[in-house]
Amino acid sequence: MAKPSPIVGLRHLALKVHDLAACERFYVDLIGMQVDWRPDASNLYLTSGSDNLALHHNPAAFDPPAHQRLDHLGFALETPDQVDAWHVYLSDQGVVIKAAPRTHRDGSRSFYCTDPDGNTVQFICLPVPRR
Repeated sequence: MAKPSPIVGLRHLALKVHDLAACERFYVDLIGMQVDWRPDASNLYLTSGSDNLALHHNPAAFDPPAHQRLDHLGFALETPDQVDAWHVYLSDQGVVIKAAPRTHRDGSRSFYCTDPDGNTVQFICLPVPRR
């Protein structure tokens, strides 16, 4: 069988979270995502327009974040200055910063923070591809 057509992108990521209300405040109030669908009190679907982040309440205790399989999730920004602005904004809001902004060898610029459940979140501006 031949390989099917290539995928066109990643649209959906689902996270199990312990504190659904705190994570909703982080992703909606701080990050700016919108509630797309709330099917019940334990599930919340968020979007920034063309994607979907599902938060599923898990009342059981989690292993420490160091044992999570997901390394991080990333939000794309349009300019390196926006990376720095988001870093200042989230720092001012008391968000835990894991790594300050830096420019990588490929020209991208990013920093890492954590959401209220300890998931690592990256804010990144990718370089314009060379032609």
